[in-house]
Amino acid sequence: MSAAEGKVGLASGEREIALLWAAAFRAYGIEAEVRGADRKFDVIASGGDAVRLARLYFLYGPPLLEGGDERVINHKLERAVGLGAKGALDISWRELRRRTEDGPVAADLTISEGNVEVKYNVYLRRDAIVLEFISTDRGRAELATHLLRLAGVSAEVRKVGDRGVWRVEATTDRLAAGRKELRDAIAEIVRKAVENGWVNSETADRWLDKLERGLTLKEGWPKYEVGLTEGALVVRYTSTDRGGIEREVRRLRAMGLVEDRHFTVKMPEGGGEGYVRILKDGLIHAAWLSIHGSGDAAEFVEYILQRAGEEGEDVRKKAEEIVERGREVGSLKLADVKGAEVFVGGKRYVVTVLGGGAQPEGSGSGKTLLRIKITAEVGRVEGEHTIVDRVVREYTITFGRYGKDNAAVGYAVARADAPGGREADAERLAALIKALTGKEPRVRRMKDGTIVIKCTREHLDGFARYAELAEAIERWLEETSRQHCWKGTCRDSA
Repeated sequence: MSAAEGKVGLASGEREIALLWAAAFRAYGIEAEVRGADRKFDVIASGGDAVRLARLYFLYGPPLLEGGDERVINHKLERAVGLGAKGALDISWRELRRRTEDGPVAADLTISEGNVEVKYNVYLRRDAIVLEFISTDRGRAELATHLLRLAGVSAEVRKVGDRGVWRVEATTDRLAAGRKELRDAIAEIVRKAVENGWVNSETADRWLDKLERGLTLKEGWPKYEVGLTEGALVVRYTSTDRGGIEREVRRLRAMGLVEDRHFTVKMPEGGGEGYVRILKDGLIHAAWLSIHGSGDAAEFVEYILQRAGEEGEDVRKKAEEIVERGREVGSLKLADVKGAEVFVGGKRYVVTVLGGGAQPEGSGSGKTLLRIKITAEVGRVEGEHTIVDRVVREYTITFGRYGKDNAAVGYAVARADAPGGREADAERLAALIKALTGKEPRVRRMKDGTIVIKCTREHLDGFARYAELAEAIERWLEETSRQHCWKGTCRDSA
């Protein structure tokens, strides 16, 4: 299935089977073309016929719950959402009611597609809008879930207790992420409740704002939480449904992200919530893939940026900063740095990079280090334009993993035999690092006269923008990465 191309195709090794499929489609008013020869035949439906076929598959295909064929759920059912969502749904509501003076406002909302119809309960509680469907018929609950997904709402089926009861539920934010027809119907319920004096106008205005503008433009994606914790960006999807967590894990893996390197997972247990958390390295890599890899990565990054924008200016800026870093990985050449001017220690320097590279190396302690070697000409500027003390040499910066957080830290030592001595060499190296990464390193002067230049992960990310260094840096980060988790919260090793 391809939502982008608007096509649905089936393959068979026998022409008779392919013709049989085409005939079966015609029975449902779907025209499909049979193509191929020898022992490879394709049955292709496109345009409106593809949409109709996708909707049939979406409504009556494999179940969404755990136990279905995961390959089918991943590669077919979710793509049917993209095609099936292009068709029209009939969404309506009736019978606004309130059983007690303090009880929630309730209404019946119906979603129908063709001859398929499901009635849901909508409750306006004090702090949330809740859409709910409850049934002892698992198949009916699955159908209710499929229709909600067709309406753009990320919904899941959960078993309630041990009496064979199944529940489908979606609250305010997920409903606000749905299609306009659904949001409009729920907004009408809210307005009518305000007219009756059953809902606080301030609460209603907050709900209506979400419903009218919509919280997400991306259909088929669950709601990821995006926010800041102690200045760090947190991107996480939480759910009590194991199948929902597994679906996101499959999606991220298919995109090219690696578990425990780019994201961490906790499965739901005992009715509690599980989560998929995207680490900083994961968002950086997804941003890189959005330029060099799959369209799914580009869609994911766009979605996360949109969610970040919905959470406020600070969150948006932080997410954009990380994404931009990822998009820059490998985008430059070292030779692009020619005549770059930077200020270090109140002095102006001009830097021209001649070449360089990076590679992981073993150390005597058993650690894997990363050595970055850069050959450059660095000169100091006097007056307006005069460049003096031009020095060409190879500089080496060695990164390792240190501390309980496994932080990536790089060190270089100024050479005493360099022109001008250690101080001049340290300033030239600091100027080179700033010219390449945009950030000045820290310079530490030891009691014995040794001068050490220290780089952080930010500098390493800056080095990764250069094609000659990017692959080795990525490989080293992956080989030396590990996660630390305390009380269910994982911290990025960066």
